[in-house]
Amino acid sequence: MTGKLYGVGLGPGDPNLMTVAAVKAIAEADVVAYHSARHGRSIARSIAAEHIREDHVEERLMYPLTVETTDHPGGYRGALDDFYEEAAARLAAHLDAGRTVAVLAEGDPLFYGSYQHMHKRLAHRYDTTVIPGVTSVSAAAARLGEPLCEAEEVLTIVPGTLPEDELTARLAGTDSAVVMKLGRTFPAVKRALERAGRLEDARYVERAFMPGERTGPLAEVDPESVPYFSVAVLPSRIDAQPPVRERGEVVVVGTGPAGAPWLTPESRGALLNADDLVGYTTYLDRVPVLRASQRRHGSDNKVESERAEFALDLARRGRRVAVVSGGDPGVFAMATAVLEVASEERYADVPVRVLPGVTAANAAAAAAGAPLGHDYATISLSDRLKPWEVIAGRLRAAAEADLVLAIYNPGSKSRTHQVAAARDLLLEVRSPDTPVVVARDVGGPEQSVRVLTLKTLDPAEVDMRTLLLIGSSQTRTTERADGRTIAWTPRRYG
Repeated sequence: MTGKLYGVGLGPGDPNLMTVAAVKAIAEADVVAYHSARHGRSIARSIAAEHIREDHVEERLMYPLTVETTDHPGGYRGALDDFYEEAAARLAAHLDAGRTVAVLAEGDPLFYGSYQHMHKRLAHRYDTTVIPGVTSVSAAAARLGEPLCEAEEVLTIVPGTLPEDELTARLAGTDSAVVMKLGRTFPAVKRALERAGRLEDARYVERAFMPGERTGPLAEVDPESVPYFSVAVLPSRIDAQPPVRERGEVVVVGTGPAGAPWLTPESRGALLNADDLVGYTTYLDRVPVLRASQRRHGSDNKVESERAEFALDLARRGRRVAVVSGGDPGVFAMATAVLEVASEERYADVPVRVLPGVTAANAAAAAAGAPLGHDYATISLSDRLKPWEVIAGRLRAAAEADLVLAIYNPGSKSRTHQVAAARDLLLEVRSPDTPVVVARDVGGPEQSVRVLTLKTLDPAEVDMRTLLLIGSSQTRTTERADGRTIAWTPRRYG
């Protein structure tokens, strides 16, 4: 009969936070194993010390290295793999002899823990039970005395060893977060928090429930004083009130064509960080409720200048404002309106940023294949802000230049003639068999993407939620095995 393997979670450091199950598993064991650095001391052993008996066989699993410098032919990872194999073999010898083995682990055994390497090598061969423990994440939140996440908030746990750009993206795009494994990674983590606009929210917890515990605002921590056993925490912001600022800012955010799936991490971060959301009500409705203290200011689609002025006035009073736009804010959207008003002298000291978003043209093109694979022009058929004669002239020029056309704002309840007029104009220059993509509600619940020809384009089927992609002389269509027709424009011309 072989012995039993226990992975025993000990909690964050205080022996009083060990579970009853953990104490029982240690009492049942013949062998108590624990990892340690080369100095031989083990935090795991120190937590469980009062439960280790003289008759316990102790197996100290000593890491051969603690930094990523080694002359091992397999490098750092190779040296560790050899160590884990050797350690697992030592434990297997006890298990084969019928002894019960308890492997001690700080926190939880399967959460960034050393035990997991033993588990992967032994659990499929021996009767195994894992005893969960209080994680450092829960311990840090408890020591801060602040909710970690509430309601629909998303908690993201990331290692500080990620590249700085990746850290920035993940921290910008989440509600609450914990960054593990600080120490030498602390400067990069701090920069990532600052770039993500979250530094003022960040908290620091060192050695939670251990001697030498320290907590406080992360921005005030000396990087030279940060040990490995510390974490950065972005707690819940459901009820967080904005700080008093002398000057706020305006960030123009593109939500993409259909909301959350199309948001970039940077844009999501700007929405999370905003004190106020300003925008056309339809676009504001795409943004989920992020926290209770955030204010929303919806308005009609025809008051862009007034909306921009309102947002800039909020920023002058110290508010951090996100102006919400569909698609990309710089493509027939709110960026121009905000920058135009911001160019007035009274707003000269208000910071304004524009964040890119997925454009409707790119979304429609991807859904249809690759019709924008070569040169193309983007034209709006709306004559509310420019005369039809200008639109017609640009359509003809682009068609004669043999550009693919991405047609925005093709029609509405009050504008019904433009699509037919544009089609007839293009038929004077283009072949009747020119491929046309009719893309409606791309990314939304009513998405419809069809590939027609210029001669079969029916203006009655086009509305404001539709985008048209009209091919060049080089654009091709292909019938796929699944019955779908795709359109693509070769990168080689002629």
